[in-house]
Amino acid sequence: MTTNIIERTSVRRAIERFSDNPSAFLALNAGNRYFASPRLSGVIAYRQVGRYFVQFGGPFADPEHYDALLRSFLDFARERHCETVAVQLQRVDAPVYAEHGFTVNQIGASYAVDLAEFTMCGTRFMRLRNKIARAYHSGLRVTEARLEEWVEAVAEVDRSWLASKGEHVKPLEFLVGEHGGPAQEDRRLFLGLCDDKLVGYISYSPVYGKRPGWLHDLSRRLPGDPPGVMEAINSVAIEKFRSESVAWLHFGFTPFTNLRTEFEVTGCSKAFNWFMHWLGTNGDMVYPAASQLAYKSKWGPQEIIPEYVAFERRARISGFIQVFKAANAI
Repeated sequence: MTTNIIERTSVRRAIERFSDNPSAFLALNAGNRYFASPRLSGVIAYRQVGRYFVQFGGPFADPEHYDALLRSFLDFARERHCETVAVQLQRVDAPVYAEHGFTVNQIGASYAVDLAEFTMCGTRFMRLRNKIARAYHSGLRVTEARLEEWVEAVAEVDRSWLASKGEHVKPLEFLVGEHGGPAQEDRRLFLGLCDDKLVGYISYSPVYGKRPGWLHDLSRRLPGDPPGVMEAINSVAIEKFRSESVAWLHFGFTPFTNLRTEFEVTGCSKAFNWFMHWLGTNGDMVYPAASQLAYKSKWGPQEIIPEYVAFERRARISGFIQVFKAANAI
């Protein structure tokens, strides 16, 4: 059966109980569809793009029901003459999809900081500390707040940020977070203010599983504002999380990065692997992976978590394009 927005409570419950994907909370984004079976414990999130089902993450399911739920979903898609491509699979998902006849390739990685070990002391973080200090010298103030008190100001930052990216750039969806909606109560919002004007914000989403904590998710700032705004906001959030004994801060998925031979799955496509490496070097036109990775690397992540894309039967560029369509990137 498929579900709708009214039944998102059960989707959230499945994510909390079964997910070990740092980005799993994004499954609650508006516009997603969900598949579940009355006989099986778990849920699958996806979007339909033409004749493709673009699945987000693996099944968020009881391990005993995982394989059966995936099989039921694939049957559901085939009955509707749709082909499945799954994105942001974790390492544990990859071999299962390969066993179901998918071609599975690493597509990038996500990054995580162990907050118990985190420190900004030492020469390694000197440039980061200096950048944060410059932001404070410009009059920045950082605070945690509730979205409903800042809805219009956040929307204005979003509009200005998007306009700075170019006339035809659209806001990304599906593989990035959002604010507002029924899941907002579970997120946390940190703001950067200059003279009480909002100049930037970072939204954090909960992470469950083996590395529980928060995901540094949606982040925006006004173009032309002082350097270091985002770094200062994140540093305040880190100290707040550490005071609460939060274990991990995740920086989320960055495509085309940390592509390693040891992360690949048996039967992966060598041609698609080459294409991912090529995009890692030349893909700024598709996604600014290099600048995203540079920001995340500033914080010294200890964990590099490979993430995968899986194509029913063989890897095809046409299937890969559907992921970008689902994400509103093209």
